[in-house]
Amino acid sequence: MAAPLPFKKNYRCSQALQQFYSGGPFAVSSDGSFIACTCSDSIKIVDSSNASIRSTIDCESDTVTALCLSPDDKLLFSAGHSRQIKVWELSTLKCLRSWKGHDGPVMSMGCHVSGGLLATGGADRKVLVWDVDGGFCTHYFKGHEGVVTTILFHPDPNKSLLFSGSDDGTVRVWDILAKKRVSTLRAHNSTVTSVALSDDGWTLLAAGRDKVVSLWDLLDFTCKKTIPTYEVLEAVCIISPANPLASLFNLDDQLNRKKKGGSSLIYFLTVGERGIIRIWESEGSVCLFKQASSDVTVSSDVDDSRSGFTAAVMLPLNQGLLCVTADQQFLFYYPESLPEGLQLTLQRRLVGNNEEIVDMKFLGEEEQFLAVATNLEQIRVYELASMSCSYVLAGHTEIVLCLDTCVSSSGRKLIVSGSKDSSVRLWDCDRRCCIGVGIGHMGAVAAVAFSKRERKFFVSGSSDRTLKVWSLDDTSDGAEEPASLKAKAVVAAHDKDINSIAISPNDGLVCSGSQDRTACVWKLPDLVSVVVLRGHKRGIWSVEFSPVDKCVITASGDKTVKIWSIPDGSCLRTFEGHTSSVLRASFLTRGTQFVSCGADGLVKLWAVRTNECIATYDQHEDKVWAVAVGRKTEILATGGSDAIVNLWYDSTASDKEEAFRKEEEGVLKGLELDNAVADTDYTKAIQIAFELRRPHKLFELFAEICRKKEARELIERALSSLGKEDVNKLLEYAREWNTKPKMCHVAQSLLFEVFKIFPPSEIIKIKGIGELLEGLIPYSQRHFSRIDRLVRSTYLLDYTLMGMSVIEPEAPETVREAGSRAVPLGVNSEMKDTNDVPLTDKSDGDIRGELEEKSSVSKKRGRAGKSKDRKSAKKAKDGAAGGGVAIPIEA
Repeated sequence: MAAPLPFKKNYRCSQALQQFYSGGPFAVSSDGSFIACTCSDSIKIVDSSNASIRSTIDCESDTVTALCLSPDDKLLFSAGHSRQIKVWELSTLKCLRSWKGHDGPVMSMGCHVSGGLLATGGADRKVLVWDVDGGFCTHYFKGHEGVVTTILFHPDPNKSLLFSGSDDGTVRVWDILAKKRVSTLRAHNSTVTSVALSDDGWTLLAAGRDKVVSLWDLLDFTCKKTIPTYEVLEAVCIISPANPLASLFNLDDQLNRKKKGGSSLIYFLTVGERGIIRIWESEGSVCLFKQASSDVTVSSDVDDSRSGFTAAVMLPLNQGLLCVTADQQFLFYYPESLPEGLQLTLQRRLVGNNEEIVDMKFLGEEEQFLAVATNLEQIRVYELASMSCSYVLAGHTEIVLCLDTCVSSSGRKLIVSGSKDSSVRLWDCDRRCCIGVGIGHMGAVAAVAFSKRERKFFVSGSSDRTLKVWSLDDTSDGAEEPASLKAKAVVAAHDKDINSIAISPNDGLVCSGSQDRTACVWKLPDLVSVVVLRGHKRGIWSVEFSPVDKCVITASGDKTVKIWSIPDGSCLRTFEGHTSSVLRASFLTRGTQFVSCGADGLVKLWAVRTNECIATYDQHEDKVWAVAVGRKTEILATGGSDAIVNLWYDSTASDKEEAFRKEEEGVLKGLELDNAVADTDYTKAIQIAFELRRPHKLFELFAEICRKKEARELIERALSSLGKEDVNKLLEYAREWNTKPKMCHVAQSLLFEVFKIFPPSEIIKIKGIGELLEGLIPYSQRHFSRIDRLVRSTYLLDYTLMGMSVIEPEAPETVREAGSRAVPLGVNSEMKDTNDVPLTDKSDGDIRGELEEKSSVSKKRGRAGKSKDRKSAKKAKDGAAGGGVAIPIEA
């Protein structure tokens, strides 16, 4: 009995394949390690080894029309329909400067070998040269009568020449130093698409859509030769003696041989609409090498004039040749010596745009390949290690809708596919060809499935509502032409289109899911009905048998997944959680779990026994149409309408180890924190608390510091040792503490020290400082208002005591005698006798007499004075009568 598989709790996503090129301009780095290419309204920096996207530059809805890299690969120049020319620093992805100069879109670019000058050609028929550092125009050339399609600086810095080709059929030569046109080369009747210079720098090659290559002598600007190629050309490249192409095709010796006129031979290659690479010799105007077949696969809806290759670049450091196709693919060629002769071997194929991914399956015993059906007529097979397209299977005349894979008993890797052309095809992946064609369906074939055990047949379902069982007996290994497959059984299975098919592990049953909201189980090989599964409220998109139990899982457009019992057709479980149609569901972990995906772009992991959704992943931006499960490797692959293929790896064990390691580190750090607190090393303790992300412990530490006499010094020392991220985190904690009255005092003390230590220029740079301040300011104002009210309320006691004549307002000058009572100046200054005897030495009768005398004098004053003096006299009288004593109050 096989050991139980570990229960899966989490998957990690590795974005393996995504769209990075939508056609148009591109630029290859000087070492060939990366490619800068346009993708909709952005620029993608792509690793040329595995098509992974290093970085993305947002062009702000401006369609890029021209790209160019500086010789040191540090700067990227771009231009779009907005006519804005931008200089990007690739290390930081920042736009250093930008400017405008053309009256129309910039269509071509070229950088000088020194990196200081940039030449641009536009749809306004102008050629401009710019100073890269200053962003100003140094040269202004006009004379073309059409759009400038290609531009090239002379690679020799001692030759100040600039070449520009146009759709007026001319190539113009400009002298940069003299700032004038040197010559106009007229030899083409159509658009000049590419120009190249020979190794000696004295011969210019120009290729055009008029199917010819012209060679020009730059000494006298005469046309040396015109070579007809009988193909619309898009690019011409010079083959240097150091290039592997020259050595393998025995051209290096001949390249050094001189002609009678003293000029050396020139070998070059051309690519164009046929999608075939050809190598030419300039002397005899003959084609020395031609590819036997094209590696370009173009959709049937693409115009023939736009098919084939659109560009070619000789890669540096003897890395071979890069060709770009009309369907956004980058093909990397390298010359190899094979038994059948010297050939250009396709080493790597990077697909820039897969459009919508409809279906996919893992391929091979070790599941090292992934077969993908996109919104095209071909099947693309990717190698998982490099995520490059290993090969393409072409044969269908319309879009491929479904596929399945298996390894036959003889060890052959097979793929079966169904298409909108109403046919099914059987493919041998080792030979990379079609070995069988099944014709008989009257509608699009939307579902196919191989047998699981014998692998001698497969079943197909179509929009014509029928199921067909196809035999593989008629296929042979060595046949050159595909065999005609025969249907062993046919049945009208449903009332509407069939969307999905699954075969049981023992090859005894087949289940079909349809738009009629039912799933039917049939007995093989005669397709006898066993049970009909009814219960879904919308069409069924996916069906699959359990690997261990007698049950079937179905995914429907009613947002649910159901598990059915085969013997009685009852619904065992219903799983709800998706917010839109569930498009795929597949069992994992020997039937104890399953994974589902839907039109909501979510991928969910479920446990069958508990009806629980263990995890939900949102890594797709659109519908997820396809899920492939690696039965041996336990890898998941998902793809959908966003043209992205995500690989998912089981991370349950690694997550558990990571959690254990973090827990262990946390325990050790906790002990270290306790030791630091015991040693009153608050700076170290605060740093450890930040590492452990313990805000409550931080509050306790800062609260304890605030109770110290040297609190400010300790807080300043602790804050000075923090990094920018820790300061940002501290402000977040302070914002939370500031909302609570019991914690706000510590928060305010910290904020005071933070704004005191760090200058405003650094505080502004803190990430999210605006949001933090928005949360701090209202509560700080509330605390200030509360404290202000408390301070003002403390004067109520003074007012009450003064009203009770227990205290008197303190005056600037007070008469004090040792052992005597103090009297305020307001009373004392008017109550001295002429002999300057203190008031306290007089009797009560004397005081009363003086008060009466004062009151008689005050009658001569006005009404205001009368009332004021009367109150004062009454107050003094009451105080004297009551025998009160004035008590001094210190501020």
